[in-house]
Formats: sequence, structure tokens, C-alpha cells
Amino acid sequence: MMLRSSLIYLAKAVAFGLVMAAVFIVFTRFVADPNGGLLQFNSGSELSFSSAVRKAAPAVVNIYSLSINQEQPLNSSKLQGLGSGVIMSKQGYIITNYHVINKADEIVVALQDGRKFSADVVGLDPETDLAVLKIEGDNLPVVPVNLKHAPRVGDVVLAIGNPYNLGQTITQGIISATGRSGLSSRYLDFLQTDAAINAGNSGGALIDTTGSLIGINTAAYQLTNDDKAGHGINFAIPIELAYKVMGKLIKDGRVIRGALGISGEPVNQVIAQILNLPDLKGIFITSLDSGGPAFRAGLRPRDVIIKYQHEDVTGVDMLMDRIAETKPGTKVDVQIIRDGKTLDIPVVMGEKPVRYN
Repeated sequence: MMLRSSLIYLAKAVAFGLVMAAVFIVFTRFVADPNGGLLQFNSGSELSFSSAVRKAAPAVVNIYSLSINQEQPLNSSKLQGLGSGVIMSKQGYIITNYHVINKADEIVVALQDGRKFSADVVGLDPETDLAVLKIEGDNLPVVPVNLKHAPRVGDVVLAIGNPYNLGQTITQGIISATGRSGLSSRYLDFLQTDAAINAGNSGGALIDTTGSLIGINTAAYQLTNDDKAGHGINFAIPIELAYKVMGKLIKDGRVIRGALGISGEPVNQVIAQILNLPDLKGIFITSLDSGGPAFRAGLRPRDVIIKYQHEDVTGVDMLMDRIAETKPGTKVDVQIIRDGKTLDIPVVMGEKPVRYN
């Protein structure tokens, strides 16, 4: 009886060991991806992002900007610049950078399957360095987009583009800093990454490890005029902002932004003490555009804006975004503190002019 019990115990132990070995083997081939997918290892236990690349890369196109000699228009076009773009829909809408196609007389889009198209410009937005093109074609590849996923510092990302016209190239890095998605464009809006972005990568895709588009590559930071001196500081426009701008460009051909005509800075302890403010909330107006909406409404330098359309003003970026998103011609309520008194001043919103380079 004792021998039988020992054999049963030994058999259970061996069976348990085999099960755990099988689980370990499977686990070493797959590991959970923080973005919700699975990262696969090959037989040599090497990490691969090939699945993500296969999903997104076909929708990343090469863009060639051509110029025509006006003195000899019948001669062949000359290459003015090159970049990348991302096909966003089956209808052929492509997002790229404004600086990639600015002043081009003709734009040629080359797909990874060998097809080439002449592209039409749908709209331009120098403020965010974005442009939307359109091509006519069948069975166009479309990049996966997940607008609900917010990139986080430390996330692994891949940049896809056509650097130096070498052909489609993939570079890998992480998100170094995250940005906002407001229409008042600044460098603060951008995603910062150390994935290499070189000449020709502009307008290409920044994707996560699931293959979803999270940004449009736009610029590399340089300390000198040497464009070959990389510093691992590169920028991409967040997809939430790019998608918002794309919709406005498709609808209106441009991004219509509101304008108040003010410049300001956050209230600090010194300003609060000088103006005898109850707290550090609001934006201190430093200057006004002469003849602008705020000037005409009676706002003055040294006024402190504490509410915009009955919403507490929490910072300069927040206020500038709200202003930009307000339709020109709208009457808005601006609450200020002036000489210790709280005033509500109605302002008719103006329109921020578009300056094309």
C-alpha cells in the first residue's frame, strides 16, 4: 500500500512538472504587450515587431514634391523635396507634413506595392505643420488608428518613413515625453521620441507595438545647421490632434481658429502680491493686439482672466486651446479681475489669420 501511494505521488509530481514546463515554453515565446497585444519572440528568444510593421507599413507612402521651371514649362519636372505620408482612409485621404509639399507644383505619391499616383491638395495647416492630400485608387491600404489609446512615456514606438529616399525604413525607440492635442499649436503639442527621424521621414507614421498609428513624424531637433547631427530628440504630432486637423481640412480646406488678440502668462506669487489677488489662478494679460477683439471689448494689460465661457482658466495652454476652438463671430464671456474687482466682459471672437510660408 505504501509503495502504491509513493508511486501515485511520484506520478503526480512528474505530471505537474511536465505541465509547468509546457507553460514555461509557451510563455517564453509570448509576453504581454502593455498596449493590449502580444509581443512574439522567435525560436532564438529575440523580440520582434514584424507583426506591427506588417499592419501599418503598407499604408505609409513616399511623397515626391516636384517643381516646374516656369520659363521652360514643357521640360521635365525637377524634384523639389521628398517626404512620407500616411493613408488614412479607403477614399484616398493622406496625412503628411505641410513643409513636405509646400510650394510644390506637382505631388507624386508612391505606394509600397509599386503604384504611383498624382495627388491633389485638400487642405494645408502651417500652424500644426500638417497637410491632407487625396489620391484616387482602388484597394488602398489604410493604417490602423486607435484614438482611445493615450501614448505614455516609456512606450516602445516605431517610426516608418523614407529617409534620404533610401526606401521605406523602420526605426525603433521610446516615447520620451507626451504632448497635448489642442489646436493652439506649439512644441508642447508634440510627442517626443528618440526613434530616428531623418530627412524624408517627415510626414511618416509613428506607431505603437500593436501597429496602431499614434503620431505623424514631423521634425528632428538640431543644435547646429548640420542636418546630419542627430541628437535623439525627435518630434511627432499626436494622432488625436492630427485626426482633428484632418477632419477640419477635409471640411473647410483650412483650420478655422478663433482669436482673442492677447498675450499672457500664468499668475505667480509676485503678480498675485502686486495685484492683491486672492490666489494664483488665472492668466495675467501682458499685451493686447491693437484693434483686436479683446482690445475692442475693453480688456487691458494687467487684467487677469480667471474664467472663459464660465470655465475656470487653469493655464495658458488651456486658455489658448479654448480660444482656438471657438468659432469666429461667437460672443464669449470673459471674467477678469481688475483693480481687485471681478468683471464679466463680453467679447466677439475674431479669426486667427493663416500664414502660409
